[in-house]
Amino acid sequence: MIIHQLKEIVGPAQVLTSDADKAPYCTDWRGRYHGKALAVVRPATVEEVSEVVACCVKQGIAIVPQGGNTGLCGGATPADDGNAIVLSLGRLNRIRHIDPQNQTITVEAGCTLAAVQDAARQHNHLFPLSLASEGSCQIGGNLSTNAGGVQVLRYGNMRELTLGLEVVLADGQRLDTLRGLRKDNTGLDLKQCFIGAEGTLGIITAATLKLFPLPKVQATAMAALPSIDAAIRLLNATQAAFGDRLTAFELISDVCMTLVRQHIPQARLPFDAPAPWYVLMELSETRADSALDEMLVHHLTAQHALVDAVVAHNEQQRLVLWLLREEISEAQKQDGLSIKHDISLPISAIPAFVEEMTEELRYFEPALRLQVFGHLGDGNLHFNVGKSPDASLDLLALEPQINSLVYQRVQLNMGSISAEHGIGQLKRNTLPLYADPVKLHAMQLIKNALDPDNLMNPGKVYADRW
Repeated sequence: MIIHQLKEIVGPAQVLTSDADKAPYCTDWRGRYHGKALAVVRPATVEEVSEVVACCVKQGIAIVPQGGNTGLCGGATPADDGNAIVLSLGRLNRIRHIDPQNQTITVEAGCTLAAVQDAARQHNHLFPLSLASEGSCQIGGNLSTNAGGVQVLRYGNMRELTLGLEVVLADGQRLDTLRGLRKDNTGLDLKQCFIGAEGTLGIITAATLKLFPLPKVQATAMAALPSIDAAIRLLNATQAAFGDRLTAFELISDVCMTLVRQHIPQARLPFDAPAPWYVLMELSETRADSALDEMLVHHLTAQHALVDAVVAHNEQQRLVLWLLREEISEAQKQDGLSIKHDISLPISAIPAFVEEMTEELRYFEPALRLQVFGHLGDGNLHFNVGKSPDASLDLLALEPQINSLVYQRVQLNMGSISAEHGIGQLKRNTLPLYADPVKLHAMQLIKNALDPDNLMNPGKVYADRW
């Protein structure tokens, strides 16, 4: 019955029911979560999304929205009971409107991040969200997880980059706040309820996003450093020297750099010898006549704590440096399972946190190997735990204890157990242990009001018991 109705709404070819056709949509990017679905439904318009949602809710069928399926917390993977549809939004991929004078772009949720970047660039503007998965991740998913990426330091995450949303609610109604306004005090800013909610309150179908002047000059450098303390001193000195022209400041451990060189054939370390830590930094300038690379060379020359440093002198060299950062996740995936922690901390607390956690985890299990990297400029660490190549450990069996050690110390340092990847399935039962209970109560009240039947991406974010 439901399958027939869905086919009438979106067309028979856009309702996938065979196991082979559904399989890619029922496994997450890491291959960790596997589920089942009644069908994969691929609407092409917001009207079709509204009809699909209304149809499913009327019959008590759960809805799992999915974009590019590049998430790391299982937030877009259905449960294994097979009682949900996957709502794939990839066909909602139109650039609806670009307003260069207002510096805004309105796009549908299924647009890839790269497509939005390209559309902005064609109008001599920048959409600054930048992720390693930008060729396949979609705007709806970026919004649903409040994605951050490498330029949050300068431009902010998706919350800061979003002016308005179009959302299909759990009853099929369409909420439309697609206005390119920087100021709008007409009551609650409802879009903020849906950004970061991972599809548990409604289906994001379009967004009006901020654009910025396109940088004319970029200067990119990689520095080798003896410690994270030295990296933070370099961050502070660079911010003092260049202000908001510093757009990215990425921290990479030697372990991560080794994994990239081992698993990514084209990766090359730009130094004669390895160092404990590396920083990849980038400056941007809208003035075409700016000698930014020369200024960066002089700046780095004056920093005495560096082991070594290189500055890219052309676009090819710049891409070679960024490859070392952007391929870390892929290298980890090829290397094998790792326990991932997407955490945020006060920047000043990071050196002691890493040192203390290294000691604790080595004491707990000497064969563990830390794979640490992340966005040092905004305090977001990807604090991942793997194992030594010759160790025969069952990491998944150790995961609860490892998580407990890491998250307890995150909490002691006034940090967050989720910085930019979301909660999904991975952390939904962990969240109540570390979040303010009053906040959780308020979240549950909002969930009950907007999705009283718990049909919007059930089993994500909200724990079994709070």
